[in-house]
Amino acid sequence: MSLAAPVEGRVTPDNPEPARHRMKEGGSAGGGLAFSLDRIDMNIHGNADSHLDALCHVIVDGELYNGVDAATITEHGASELSIGLAGEGIVGRGVLLDVPRSRGAPWLEPGDHVTVDDLLTAERNQGVQAGRGDILLVRVGHRQRRTERGPWDAAAARAGLHPDVVPLLAERQVAVLGSDGNGDTAPSLVDGVDYPVHVLAINALGLMLMDYLQFEDLAPICGQTGRWSFMCVIAPLRLPTGTGSPINPIAVL
Repeated sequence: MSLAAPVEGRVTPDNPEPARHRMKEGGSAGGGLAFSLDRIDMNIHGNADSHLDALCHVIVDGELYNGVDAATITEHGASELSIGLAGEGIVGRGVLLDVPRSRGAPWLEPGDHVTVDDLLTAERNQGVQAGRGDILLVRVGHRQRRTERGPWDAAAARAGLHPDVVPLLAERQVAVLGSDGNGDTAPSLVDGVDYPVHVLAINALGLMLMDYLQFEDLAPICGQTGRWSFMCVIAPLRLPTGTGSPINPIAVL
Protein backbone atom coordinates (compact mmCIF):
# COMPACT_ATOMS: atom_id res chain seq x y z
CA MET A 1 0.00 0.00 0.00
CA SER A 2 1.05 3.56 -0.66
CA LEU A 3 2.61 5.72 2.07
CA ALA A 4 2.25 8.94 0.05
CA ALA A 5 -0.39 11.60 0.28
CA PRO A 6 -2.22 12.53 -2.93
CA VAL A 7 -0.67 15.52 -4.68
CA GLU A 8 -2.97 18.50 -4.17
CA GLY A 9 -3.52 21.43 -6.50
CA ARG A 10 -5.56 23.65 -4.17
CA VAL A 11 -4.20 26.56 -2.13
CA THR A 12 -4.29 25.82 1.61
CA PRO A 13 -2.59 27.36 4.67
CA ASP A 14 0.12 24.69 4.55
CA ASN A 15 0.39 24.67 0.77
CA PRO A 16 0.31 28.27 -0.51
CA GLU A 17 2.12 27.29 -3.73
CA PRO A 18 0.52 23.96 -4.61
CA ALA A 19 1.47 21.71 -7.47
CA ARG A 20 0.11 22.95 -10.76
CA HIS A 21 -1.28 20.19 -12.94
CA ARG A 22 -1.95 21.48 -16.41
CA MET A 23 -3.54 19.69 -19.32
CA LYS A 24 -2.09 20.36 -22.75
CA GLU A 25 -3.94 20.27 -26.01
CA GLY A 26 -3.99 16.71 -27.23
CA GLY A 27 -5.75 17.11 -30.53
CA SER A 28 -9.34 16.76 -31.60
CA ALA A 29 -11.46 13.88 -30.37
CA GLY A 30 -13.32 13.95 -33.66
CA GLY A 31 -11.20 11.32 -35.36
CA GLY A 32 -7.69 10.12 -36.05
CA LEU A 33 -4.87 9.68 -33.56
CA ALA A 34 -4.64 12.00 -30.53
CA PHE A 35 -2.92 11.97 -27.14
CA SER A 36 -3.98 13.38 -23.79
CA LEU A 37 -1.03 15.33 -22.36
CA ASP A 38 -0.34 16.97 -19.05
CA ARG A 39 2.39 18.82 -17.15
CA ILE A 40 3.09 19.20 -13.44
CA ASP A 41 5.04 21.91 -11.61
CA MET A 42 5.61 21.58 -7.86
CA ASN A 43 7.64 22.74 -4.87
CA ILE A 44 9.35 19.52 -3.82
CA HIS A 45 10.10 20.67 -0.26
CA GLY A 46 6.68 22.06 0.64
CA ASN A 47 4.59 21.33 3.73
CA ALA A 48 1.95 19.15 2.10
CA ASP A 49 3.35 16.82 -0.56
CA SER A 50 5.25 13.64 0.29
CA HIS A 51 8.93 13.92 -0.58
CA LEU A 52 12.45 12.62 0.07
CA ASP A 53 15.21 15.02 1.11
CA ALA A 54 18.63 14.55 -0.47
CA LEU A 55 21.87 14.91 1.51
CA CYS A 56 22.49 18.29 -0.16
CA HIS A 57 19.23 19.71 1.21
CA VAL A 58 20.61 21.11 4.49
CA ILE A 59 23.44 23.66 4.57
CA VAL A 60 25.16 24.54 7.86
CA ASP A 61 27.88 27.20 7.96
CA GLY A 62 28.48 26.84 4.23
CA GLU A 63 28.82 23.07 4.28
CA LEU A 64 26.74 20.06 3.33
CA TYR A 65 27.05 16.58 4.82
CA ASN A 66 30.61 15.33 5.25
CA GLY A 67 32.08 18.82 4.80
CA VAL A 68 31.09 19.18 1.14
CA ASP A 69 31.18 22.84 0.07
CA ALA A 70 27.72 24.37 -0.38
CA ALA A 71 29.09 26.07 -3.51
CA THR A 72 28.49 22.73 -5.24
CA ILE A 73 24.83 23.81 -5.37
CA THR A 74 24.21 26.34 -8.14
CA GLU A 75 21.28 27.57 -10.20
CA HIS A 76 21.74 24.43 -12.26
CA GLY A 77 21.27 22.14 -9.25
CA ALA A 78 23.50 20.09 -6.96
CA SER A 79 26.67 18.52 -8.34
CA GLU A 80 27.32 16.65 -5.08
CA LEU A 81 25.07 14.64 -2.73
CA SER A 82 22.00 15.05 -4.94
CA ILE A 83 18.91 12.86 -4.89
CA GLY A 84 20.60 11.06 -7.75
CA LEU A 85 22.39 9.00 -5.08
CA ALA A 86 19.05 7.27 -4.51
CA GLY A 87 18.31 6.93 -8.22
CA GLU A 88 18.42 3.14 -8.06
CA GLY A 89 15.81 3.17 -5.31
CA ILE A 90 15.90 2.33 -1.61
CA VAL A 91 14.57 -1.03 -0.44
CA GLY A 92 14.62 -2.31 3.12
CA ARG A 93 12.67 -3.34 6.17
CA GLY A 94 10.18 -0.65 7.10
CA VAL A 95 9.24 -0.24 10.77
CA LEU A 96 6.21 1.87 11.70
CA LEU A 97 6.09 3.31 15.23
CA ASP A 98 2.66 4.77 16.01
CA VAL A 99 3.27 7.25 18.82
CA PRO A 100 -0.33 8.55 19.15
CA ARG A 101 -1.54 4.94 19.45
CA SER A 102 0.81 4.36 22.39
CA ARG A 103 -0.43 7.57 24.00
CA GLY A 104 -4.06 6.62 23.44
CA ALA A 105 -4.72 9.59 21.18
CA PRO A 106 -5.63 9.97 17.48
CA TRP A 107 -2.76 12.39 16.89
CA LEU A 108 -0.22 14.66 18.55
CA GLU A 109 -1.27 18.28 18.63
CA PRO A 110 0.85 20.85 16.73
CA GLY A 111 3.82 21.87 18.87
CA ASP A 112 3.95 18.52 20.69
CA HIS A 113 7.00 16.34 20.19
CA VAL A 114 8.10 12.70 20.14
CA THR A 115 10.65 11.81 22.81
CA VAL A 116 13.07 8.91 23.09
CA ASP A 117 10.73 7.38 25.69
CA ASP A 118 7.84 7.68 23.20
CA LEU A 119 9.75 5.64 20.62
CA LEU A 120 10.89 3.02 23.13
CA THR A 121 7.36 2.72 24.52
CA ALA A 122 5.91 2.32 21.01
CA GLU A 123 8.48 -0.40 20.30
CA ARG A 124 7.51 -2.28 23.47
CA ASN A 125 3.79 -1.91 22.84
CA GLN A 126 4.09 -3.01 19.22
CA GLY A 127 6.63 -5.79 19.76
CA VAL A 128 9.09 -4.44 17.22
CA GLN A 129 12.47 -2.71 17.28
CA ALA A 130 14.10 -0.54 14.64
CA GLY A 131 17.65 -1.52 13.84
CA ARG A 132 20.54 -1.33 11.43
CA GLY A 133 19.53 -0.54 7.86
CA ASP A 134 15.84 -0.12 8.68
CA ILE A 135 13.52 2.50 7.21
CA LEU A 136 12.02 3.98 10.37
CA LEU A 137 8.58 5.53 9.97
CA VAL A 138 7.25 7.59 12.87
CA ARG A 139 3.55 8.44 12.95
CA VAL A 140 2.52 11.63 14.77
CA GLY A 141 -0.97 11.72 13.25
CA HIS A 142 -0.40 14.87 11.21
CA ARG A 143 -2.34 13.57 8.20
CA GLN A 144 -5.29 12.36 10.22
CA ARG A 145 -5.58 15.69 12.01
CA ARG A 146 -5.33 17.53 8.69
CA THR A 147 -8.08 15.37 7.21
CA GLU A 148 -10.43 15.77 10.18
CA ARG A 149 -9.68 19.36 11.23
CA GLY A 150 -8.59 20.84 7.92
CA PRO A 151 -5.21 22.25 6.82
CA TRP A 152 -3.37 24.79 8.95
CA ASP A 153 -0.05 26.64 8.74
CA ALA A 154 2.19 23.65 9.43
CA ALA A 155 5.32 25.78 9.02
CA ALA A 156 4.33 27.65 12.20
CA ALA A 157 2.98 24.76 14.29
CA ARG A 158 3.34 21.00 13.85
CA ALA A 159 4.13 17.88 15.83
CA GLY A 160 7.52 16.32 15.26
CA LEU A 161 10.50 14.63 16.82
CA HIS A 162 12.62 16.01 19.64
CA PRO A 163 16.28 16.41 18.59
CA ASP A 164 17.25 14.09 21.45
CA VAL A 165 15.84 11.25 19.33
CA VAL A 166 18.60 11.58 16.73
CA PRO A 167 21.38 9.98 18.84
CA LEU A 168 19.13 6.92 19.21
CA LEU A 169 18.78 6.76 15.41
CA ALA A 170 22.57 6.96 15.10
CA GLU A 171 23.06 4.23 17.70
CA ARG A 172 20.56 1.98 15.96
CA GLN A 173 22.12 2.78 12.53
CA VAL A 174 18.74 3.50 10.96
CA ALA A 175 19.07 4.03 7.19
CA VAL A 176 16.13 6.34 6.40
CA LEU A 177 13.73 8.30 8.62
CA GLY A 178 10.19 9.15 7.55
CA SER A 179 7.25 10.87 9.20
CA ASP A 180 3.72 11.94 8.36
CA GLY A 181 4.82 15.42 9.42
CA ASN A 182 8.01 17.30 8.69
CA GLY A 183 10.11 15.37 11.18
CA ASP A 184 10.86 18.59 13.05
CA THR A 185 8.60 20.13 15.66
CA ALA A 186 7.38 23.69 15.17
CA PRO A 187 7.96 26.00 16.87
CA SER A 188 11.53 24.71 17.08
CA LEU A 189 12.69 23.14 20.33
CA VAL A 190 16.20 24.60 19.87
CA ASP A 191 16.89 28.33 20.12
CA GLY A 192 18.36 29.70 16.92
CA VAL A 193 17.88 26.52 14.89
CA ASP A 194 14.56 26.12 13.07
CA TYR A 195 15.02 22.52 11.89
CA PRO A 196 17.35 20.76 14.37
CA VAL A 197 16.29 17.22 13.38
CA HIS A 198 16.99 18.00 9.72
CA VAL A 199 20.35 19.51 10.66
CA LEU A 200 21.41 16.54 12.78
CA ALA A 201 20.00 13.79 10.58
CA ILE A 202 20.91 15.08 7.11
CA ASN A 203 23.90 17.35 7.66
CA ALA A 204 25.59 15.49 10.53
CA LEU A 205 24.58 11.84 10.02
CA GLY A 206 23.97 11.64 6.28
CA LEU A 207 20.46 10.27 6.90
CA MET A 208 17.87 10.84 4.18
CA LEU A 209 14.47 12.04 5.43
CA MET A 210 10.97 11.50 4.07
CA ASP A 211 8.51 14.24 4.98
CA TYR A 212 4.70 14.44 4.96
CA LEU A 213 3.93 10.80 4.31
CA GLN A 214 0.57 9.27 5.18
CA PHE A 215 0.08 6.17 7.32
CA GLU A 216 -3.70 6.16 7.63
CA ASP A 217 -4.01 3.15 5.29
CA LEU A 218 -1.06 1.25 6.77
CA ALA A 219 -1.46 1.82 10.53
CA PRO A 220 -4.89 0.12 10.89
CA ILE A 221 -3.64 -2.98 9.03
CA CYS A 222 -0.54 -3.13 11.22
CA GLY A 223 -2.72 -2.80 14.32
CA GLN A 224 -5.13 -5.52 13.20
CA THR A 225 -2.42 -7.99 12.26
CA GLY A 226 0.02 -7.07 15.03
CA ARG A 227 2.69 -6.74 12.36
CA TRP A 228 4.58 -3.45 12.39
CA SER A 229 7.45 -4.32 10.04
CA PHE A 230 7.28 -4.92 6.30
CA MET A 231 9.17 -4.54 3.05
CA CYS A 232 9.40 -0.87 2.07
CA VAL A 233 10.27 0.38 -1.42
CA ILE A 234 11.21 4.03 -2.02
CA ALA A 235 11.62 5.11 -5.65
CA PRO A 236 12.48 8.79 -6.12
CA LEU A 237 12.56 10.38 -9.55
CA ARG A 238 15.95 10.18 -11.24
CA LEU A 239 16.92 13.84 -10.89
CA PRO A 240 20.72 13.90 -11.19
CA THR A 241 21.06 17.39 -9.65
CA GLY A 242 17.93 17.54 -7.48
CA THR A 243 17.87 18.40 -3.77
CA GLY A 244 14.91 16.06 -3.28
CA SER A 245 12.12 14.27 -5.06
CA PRO A 246 8.42 13.63 -4.75
CA ILE A 247 7.90 9.99 -3.78
CA ASN A 248 5.30 7.27 -3.52
CA PRO A 249 6.79 4.79 -1.05
CA ILE A 250 5.18 1.35 -1.04
CA ALA A 251 4.78 -0.93 1.98
CA VAL A 252 4.52 -4.62 1.11
CA LEU A 253 3.03 -6.79 3.85
